[in-house]
Amino acid sequence: MSFTTPTIDWAAFAPIIIVLGAGAAGILIEAFIKTPATRRTVQLALSLVALATALGVIIAQWVALDGAGTVVMSGMVTVDRQALAWMAILLVFGLLSMLLFASRDGGGPFTEIGATAPGSIEEKLARRAGLQLTEVYPLALFAVGGMMLFTCVTDLVFLFVALEVFSLPLYLLVAIARRRRYLSHEAALKYFILGAFSSAIYLFGVALIYGATTVTDVNMIATAIVNISDADPLLLAGSVMIVVGLMFKIGAVPFHSWVPDAYQGAPTAVTAFMGAATKAAATAALVRVMFVAFAPLEWELSWLIWAVAIASMVYGTVVALVQTDVKRMLAYSGVAHAGFILVAFAGLEGEALAALPFYLLAYGLATIGAFAVVSQVRERAEDGGVGAEAVRLGQWAGLGKRSPVLAGSMALFLLSFAGIPLTAGFIGKFEAFSAAVAGGAWPLVLIAVLASAVAAFFYVRLIVLMFFTDAPEGSEETIAIEDSALTRVVIYVTAAAVLVLGILPSGVLSVFADASVLLVGVGG
Repeated sequence: MSFTTPTIDWAAFAPIIIVLGAGAAGILIEAFIKTPATRRTVQLALSLVALATALGVIIAQWVALDGAGTVVMSGMVTVDRQALAWMAILLVFGLLSMLLFASRDGGGPFTEIGATAPGSIEEKLARRAGLQLTEVYPLALFAVGGMMLFTCVTDLVFLFVALEVFSLPLYLLVAIARRRRYLSHEAALKYFILGAFSSAIYLFGVALIYGATTVTDVNMIATAIVNISDADPLLLAGSVMIVVGLMFKIGAVPFHSWVPDAYQGAPTAVTAFMGAATKAAATAALVRVMFVAFAPLEWELSWLIWAVAIASMVYGTVVALVQTDVKRMLAYSGVAHAGFILVAFAGLEGEALAALPFYLLAYGLATIGAFAVVSQVRERAEDGGVGAEAVRLGQWAGLGKRSPVLAGSMALFLLSFAGIPLTAGFIGKFEAFSAAVAGGAWPLVLIAVLASAVAAFFYVRLIVLMFFTDAPEGSEETIAIEDSALTRVVIYVTAAAVLVLGILPSGVLSVFADASVLLVGVGG
């Protein structure tokens, strides 16, 4: 038998190649540059240049795009405007997160050496020697590159490869927090085990879909489903398992159990990156799977979308109400937002293809900004220095007097999460809910609006603590406000973006409207 080598348009892959290539170069830097401070500077510069260059290439590809898009690797990858829009969002999140990774507040978010037991002599010696865990930069680049690939893959088997490329680095990044390392290890272990379980479910679904249709290309699957006369149980079971595997990455109920532990235990910089970028990448993949491969199964899968969306909104909102830890509260807020994201999928209306990128952009910017603020509010160590993050809600009382800028920025991000007008979150929810209404899912939108109203309570509760509650006597001696230049840049940029997108969203919405056409039909 002869093997036909597929023709690959490497130019279409340029942004992904740049990011993954920079990650590979970062590994070599770890081997050849011995001085920790120099290595950190080089790694940060390489990461920022690679991500910015990839973003510039995406803009150039957008302008020069001929027709709907480019089909690469015999239809296994499709680079269309939808994919380019998601890639650009991920690169923006990556650039902001890299600045948080490089922040040295509180000694930095990462342990000096990740291969030792917490509190061991080796760890103390590494701290005294001034070692720095600079491997986090190539790991983050590989994660971003895998997420970018995840947005444009149109073959279910290749989609699993992209899934693992960005998941494996995240498992490692969660485990290397500088402080509270046992909690970090526990979070990483839970994330890894549940991630492996969800990957197995996804692969089992792909196997069932292949058994029912004999193809794994998303376009060919849609054609095969149309030609199948009866509702094949093999087909329905496989489609449900694939959607469930992707919903795990979004953090929707009941596939959310990794979210609060991973958010709480991971280094705060990693939490910000994971909370924003993972949701965006998983949503992009779910868009292509639902709107192309399983579009003929809209009626059969609608119950799953509705049930998971309602469960996520209700459960995430109710549990967030009783949280006393800021990071866990934001984690359950993310679970509720996973439900809001799924609301846009109801009816599979074309408006969702423009609404979802905007929603994830607005949510991601507010998420990165909120966790950047969390990293600046710290406990004071026994030696008078800066300790771990002050994540108990009571520790945030009176923050508005001690640091008006931090408290004001956090209030803005919380209001955006709540969907208050003049913030990006309001526009995002309006667009997502409008897409659902257009698909006839107004009862689901009604539930979403009620959940948003209830969720506003725990957002406002934190705002009241910061501005209208006096700090307990003597708390000023136990709480320290960090002043990291890189982190402050991230806070200012994200706060400005949340305001601009809330007041003047038309430009970005028009860009995403241009991207609301999926290149389909190439596989059949």
